[in-house]
Amino acid sequence: MGNTESVVVQKRLTRFRPDERPVVEGVFEQLQAGTASAAGKPGKALTVDMLKASMGSIASDSTIMRVYAGMTSIDEGAPPAPGGGVSREQLVIFLADTLRGTAEERAPLVMAMAQQGGKGAMATVDQIKQFLEDLISAAVQILDHRGRLRGWKPEHMGDGTRGVKLLAEQLSSEIKASDQQTCDTACLEDWLFRVSSVAVYLELLVSEGLSVTLPSRPPPTLLPLCREPPWGQLRTSLLDVPLLLFLAPLLPTGTSAPWRLLFSTHLHGESFTRLVSGCKGRGPTVLLLRDTKGHVFGGFASHSWEIRPQFQGDSRCFLFSVSPCMRVYTCTGYNQHYMYLNQGQQTMPNGLGMGGQHGYFGLWLDSDFGRGHSRARPKCTTYGSPQLSAEEDFSVDALELWAVSEPPEQEQDENKRSILDVDPEVQAMMEMAGKTLHSQGLREPEEDEQ
Repeated sequence: MGNTESVVVQKRLTRFRPDERPVVEGVFEQLQAGTASAAGKPGKALTVDMLKASMGSIASDSTIMRVYAGMTSIDEGAPPAPGGGVSREQLVIFLADTLRGTAEERAPLVMAMAQQGGKGAMATVDQIKQFLEDLISAAVQILDHRGRLRGWKPEHMGDGTRGVKLLAEQLSSEIKASDQQTCDTACLEDWLFRVSSVAVYLELLVSEGLSVTLPSRPPPTLLPLCREPPWGQLRTSLLDVPLLLFLAPLLPTGTSAPWRLLFSTHLHGESFTRLVSGCKGRGPTVLLLRDTKGHVFGGFASHSWEIRPQFQGDSRCFLFSVSPCMRVYTCTGYNQHYMYLNQGQQTMPNGLGMGGQHGYFGLWLDSDFGRGHSRARPKCTTYGSPQLSAEEDFSVDALELWAVSEPPEQEQDENKRSILDVDPEVQAMMEMAGKTLHSQGLREPEEDEQ
């Protein structure tokens, strides 16, 4: 750009490290090199075809046209290219604002991308939702094409297309729109400031689609690691990639902790005893279920489940719905009825519950497996959630339980210990039966005995 670059462009470039500025400035020539110009030499503008050549493998034509609309909407210190297209100055400002910009700078770009080139001062919530569907679809495709699924197998998971629509609706529901369901640039600025994931997806699309590799900003880790479940036997999980994008940021560990499948009705059958065995002492978990009417919902338990007649857990627990809409319901502070698990008792309810009170839980699974309820008139006292199931009393169609942290130290220790130590009753029964405990004399001495 040399001496002709505007003051605005120069200021934008200062957001990047000295070693990154040549990368940003070189994107224009890089995109032009992808397609030969009509004259056989570089031109003065980027065209839609040039963007398609660069982004076509990870984004739909609709998404690419939105990116193009965002670029051409820039007029602050960046004259448009002669004869149409995107000028070098427009491209640099677009890169700076999408990759390093503030909510105030990104809002006009989102407005232009949502309107697909329109010049109106308002965008409808529906337009924003359509923009989000394209943006999330591109993010999912990038994770797949770039090998960043971290062990997740979309072919053995739920309907990702429906998941994209649900996540787009959830993100757009955070917009503080007018009564006419419209929003101006200031409204979008407020939304982008509060809902950070939109900027993350946008940055991912631009950096990957235009091959902008910046050392100071490695690709974001959007999915938790999946510790290989038996995908071939599981067939179709209740999880899908967009749902993981929704749930992972809500967890205290974010995407840093691996997920492990502890229980699935498809793999382990309809057994409450097996479910309890799978969840006890396993650390934080995500419970996910679908009722026979098609509603999908669940809860996050911040502590290991333990059988006891008292409530357990803490304020990090929450309930959530997935279908017909994605929403999260966090603690209200009204009470501390976060988690409850009991079995084999005559005086207390037997089952697994979250929120509310005995007989009136926000989410309840009866020990008579397959039955449950979600009662909220008007809302669950603990989490402020509405009725999550299609009907207040529901039947379970499918259920999964995932551990969402490293195994607790106690579980790791027990895996290393002899069964004689883990279950003293086994040792006593063997002794009563006259069995010789050959391993007793062969084990290494405990550290405190050395």
